[in-house]
Amino acid sequence: MTLSAPLEYIEPKDRFKGNVPLSLAVRVGQLIFVSGVPGYDADGKLAVGDFRAQMTQAMENIGAILRDAGAGFDRVVRTKVYLTRPADFDDMNRIYASYFPSGKYPARATLYVLALPKPDFLLEIECEAVT
Repeated sequence: MTLSAPLEYIEPKDRFKGNVPLSLAVRVGQLIFVSGVPGYDADGKLAVGDFRAQMTQAMENIGAILRDAGAGFDRVVRTKVYLTRPADFDDMNRIYASYFPSGKYPARATLYVLALPKPDFLLEIECEAVT
């Protein structure tokens, strides 16, 4: 990859991003950088208080963004998971693992944070992938 590789902004029409100044993902060369993704559905609704629903929706959102960028979960090389409640760690791992059925997982960092941008966000996930 050269430094002059063009940037491609990935904005799936069926994914909600809210009114914030960011791209859902950016591709440069063979690299895809997916922004932090909460559990919003396509209509901008969040399953308030339901960690499993938010986690599943966040992973579905990431899958859609990756597909739009020409990749899939099998091409993810790194993730960062931000959780607001340590008690959700085991549920997060179960749901997360189900998106990598081969058992080949990307490198990952899991962080506990005091808060995320919206008070009802229980998690946010970002990732990098290679096409």
